[in-house]
Amino acid sequence: MSPDSIARILDRYKTGEIDLEAALGEMKDFPDKDMGFAVLDSHREIRVGYPEVVYCAGKSPAQFRGILEYLLSKGTNLLATRAAESHFEAVRDLSPDLVFDPVSRTITLKRVASSLVAASYIAVVTAGTSDIPVAEEAAVTAEVFGNRVERIYDVGVAGLHRLLSRIDLIRGAKAIVAVAGMEGALPSVLGGLVDKPIVAVPTSVGYGASFGGLSALLTMLNGCAAGVTVVNIDNGFGAGYYASMINRI
Repeated sequence: MSPDSIARILDRYKTGEIDLEAALGEMKDFPDKDMGFAVLDSHREIRVGYPEVVYCAGKSPAQFRGILEYLLSKGTNLLATRAAESHFEAVRDLSPDLVFDPVSRTITLKRVASSLVAASYIAVVTAGTSDIPVAEEAAVTAEVFGNRVERIYDVGVAGLHRLLSRIDLIRGAKAIVAVAGMEGALPSVLGGLVDKPIVAVPTSVGYGASFGGLSALLTMLNGCAAGVTVVNIDNGFGAGYYASMINRI
C-alpha cells in the first residue's frame, strides 16, 4: 500500500462511499501479508517510498505466481529481478502488460506515471558491451521507479575518446551509474570529470584474474576519485535503486 492508496480508502469512507467494514477489508493485509512461504511487506512504500521488489532467484515459478497475484491487486508498479523464462511463463496470463526482459532478467509492469521532473535523469554508463546486462538491471529498476534514464554504453577506458564524446550527456545527469568489469577503472575516471554522485557497479566480466568481479570491486573501493559509492558485484538493482533515491532529492 502507498500513502495515496490509503488516502483514497479513507476519503471513500469519509464521504460514505464505503462503510467501515469495507474500508477495513481493503486494508486487511496491512502492514503485511503472510503467505506461508513468504511474508509480503505492504507497508514498505509508506516507510521508504518504494514498493517491495521480488527477487526471483531461488523461488519456484509457483511461489512467484502466488506472490505476483497478490502484488498485482495493489495497483502499483511492479518489478521482479533475476527472473528466468520459467518465472514469466508462470505469470504471463495474469496481465497482458507484464514485460519480461531476458537481458536485464526483469519482469515489470508500469501502471503509475512518473511524478519526477522530466528534465531530471539518471545516466547509466558501461565500460563495455559485456556489462550491459547488469546496466540494464539498473536502468530498468530506475525506470520502474519513475525516473528518466539515459544509456551510454561501451565507453570504457580502452578508448577514452568514446567517453569524452558523451561527457556532456553524462554531466547533465543528476546521478550516474557506472558499470564496469575487467579492471573496473571507469568510475574513477568519471569521478575526475563530473560533479555528480556516482554509483559504481563492479561486474563479473573478465578473465581469470578478475576473480569473478572481485578485482573490479577492489579497484572501485580503492579509487582515488571522490564522490563514488560502490555496490556489490553485478548488483544493478541496488545501483538503480540508490540512483533513484538521489534523483528524488
